[in-house]
Amino acid sequence: MRLIDWSSLDAPGRLAALARPTSRGETRVSDIVREIFDDVQARGGAAVADWSLKFDGFAPRRIAITPAAVDAARDALPPTATRSLRIAAENVRVFHQATRPEDTPFFETTPGVRSRLVWRPIGAAGIYVPGGTAPLFSSLLMQAIPAQVAGVRERVVVTPPAKDRGVHPAMIYAAAEAGLDAIWLIGGAQAIAALTFGAVLDDGEIPACDKLFGPGNAFVAEAKKQASARPRGPAVDMPAGPSELLVIADRDADPEIAAADLLSQAEHDADAQVILVSESRANIEAILAEVERQLQTLPRADIARASLGEGRAIRVRDMAEACEVANLYGPEHLALQTVDPEAMVERITAAGAVFVGAYAAETLGDYAAGPSHVLPTDGAARTIGGITTASFMTSMSVQSVSEAGARELAPVAARLARLEGLEAHARAADLRAR
Repeated sequence: MRLIDWSSLDAPGRLAALARPTSRGETRVSDIVREIFDDVQARGGAAVADWSLKFDGFAPRRIAITPAAVDAARDALPPTATRSLRIAAENVRVFHQATRPEDTPFFETTPGVRSRLVWRPIGAAGIYVPGGTAPLFSSLLMQAIPAQVAGVRERVVVTPPAKDRGVHPAMIYAAAEAGLDAIWLIGGAQAIAALTFGAVLDDGEIPACDKLFGPGNAFVAEAKKQASARPRGPAVDMPAGPSELLVIADRDADPEIAAADLLSQAEHDADAQVILVSESRANIEAILAEVERQLQTLPRADIARASLGEGRAIRVRDMAEACEVANLYGPEHLALQTVDPEAMVERITAAGAVFVGAYAAETLGDYAAGPSHVLPTDGAARTIGGITTASFMTSMSVQSVSEAGARELAPVAARLARLEGLEAHARAADLRAR
């Protein structure tokens, strides 16, 4: 990790210090994704299958979540694992049921003019669950359950095949906990293209979806971006690319805990980025030494080392400046390991999720706390939040006007319409005021 003295940098230098890995925006990624999209739009399922064979060596396959499949998955997992999955699923469900948007009552803005907001689920959600190097069944729970709570009629889940071309039993069990009837083994940009255009495959049909969800690598993130830019293309949840974690650790923070949190994100992906911010040079050095010590026994040490090459250790004057760094970066995950973390939350304006205090491991949020771990990356947290039940819904205003209300408000609307030069608008209002 590169050590940076924040106070010595000018404005351009500070932006450069917080730059994301350049590989996320490489031209080759954009070009490959565009080629895949053009091919799938032209040839449909045949193109999806060809690209899957090219990248994964495996044709797309639909895995039905039948009682027999669930029983086999349960038998293949330790009882402690299935119990943990059930607890995590229940926590996710409880949180999203509690935070599901409710229709508002009518509000009367003018006598006889009443309006309210109502919420409706989207029709079809395309849910991408990362996989391949690790079966991220937690991402399935964190997306499919909020969609279920929202009332989405059709949830289409895609995930890359495992290295053995199969599916991890935990993914089957998680799908059952989320109430899914099937998942598709298909990954990468070709999976996003299938969700965008729809695809008829040997095992069935993937419908074109109204909105796409889920994190992924640089190719998946770029595919979602291109999908939403296509004419009549689907909406997307947010930029959700390789993982990010910024840890603010004051001079009293535990180096072992801070290092463990940094490595928990670094092991995700070589393109993941971790940043340490502290006012204490001594604690920065202690944390980095602890990172190196813990790396020695990590199974995914090579991936973590590649990620740490894009990491930063930033020394600031004080905790107020640390918050400024965090807000400028807008991290996907923000860990506050300080003496008074609750007070710092008030200073934070841009983060996908905030983990308050030494006990609030980001890992708890990744798996079982309840809120979805699908969060904005690449600085999008400055304007976009993470997945909630509302992400799978749309809101509509409903307006009800009585005859008396129209007579009261129509002249106002007509005058404003004529001020904008829209005579037909004005006449439509005038008719209600006769």
